Amino acid sequence: MTTLPEYLSKCGAPDDLISLITLIAAQATPIRNAFISNQNYADSKNSSGETQAEMDTWSDVHLVNILAASGLVREVASEEQEDIVKLVETAPYSVVMDPLDGSSLIKVNLCVGTIIGIYEGGCMQAGKNLKAALYLLYGPMTTITVSVGKGVAVFAMDKEGCCRMLRDNVRIPEGNLYGSGGIRTEWLEKHAKFISRIENEGAKNRYSGSFVADFHQILTYGGVYAYPPSEKQPNGKLRLVFEANPIGYLASQAGGAISNGVSSTLDIVPETVHQRTPIYVGSSGMIKKIESIE
Repeated sequence: MTTLPEYLSKCGAPDDLISLITLIAAQATPIRNAFISNQNYADSKNSSGETQAEMDTWSDVHLVNILAASGLVREVASEEQEDIVKLVETAPYSVVMDPLDGSSLIKVNLCVGTIIGIYEGGCMQAGKNLKAALYLLYGPMTTITVSVGKGVAVFAMDKEGCCRMLRDNVRIPEGNLYGSGGIRTEWLEKHAKFISRIENEGAKNRYSGSFVADFHQILTYGGVYAYPPSEKQPNGKLRLVFEANPIGYLASQAGGAISNGVSSTLDIVPETVHQRTPIYVGSSGMIKKIESIE
């Protein structure tokens, strides 16, 4: 079975990018091993005012330290950090990350993950400029879903820590699954119309509360993940830099799309590190439907 470094080399990725991606993938083991001893909430909040789980802070500190020691990363933008963390000024890459997406689900043993985007140069770029995007998913298997601009592949980590290919040339089918965040009574009319339309066409609701886990289901079976604008959160909840851009890049590389309900979020140059955006990501047909609703 093809290993992760072999695949990246076959895709023509530079050696330093291969080293960075394989280093990040290897952190799945220590992160997963830390779940048992970091079950509670910390006495702190992140920059968005959300109470941090112990695993949020643990995984953030761990990844920043690993990236700093690599010498390959000039700066890191993390959901758990107020500002961009400056590392090696002359390094070629910058990393954007959600160190542990869905961390509140650890206590109930549901699927969580780590979301990563890699740029040449600085962090504050449009998502379409990403050189690589990947996510680590901690489920029954530990999997790594990755793109370096040559499509999408999925790898599973074996007991020796080697990442071996499960699927190559992944394409998002049209499908009929959907997951939507937000409180239904606070949905705006456009989103309510969209959900009503796809439900009438046979769409089935699948939503766990972990963005990366819910997207992986859409990547596999097709459909759409949405976190829409609402009366209380007109800009949505999820972050453009750490969440929308890496996942949207992977979706586009798999033949799907991402949108804020009007146009692709991959074209947006972020103005602030923690900028929020509405998100619709998944099958291209689903994205066309939401954008067609007035």
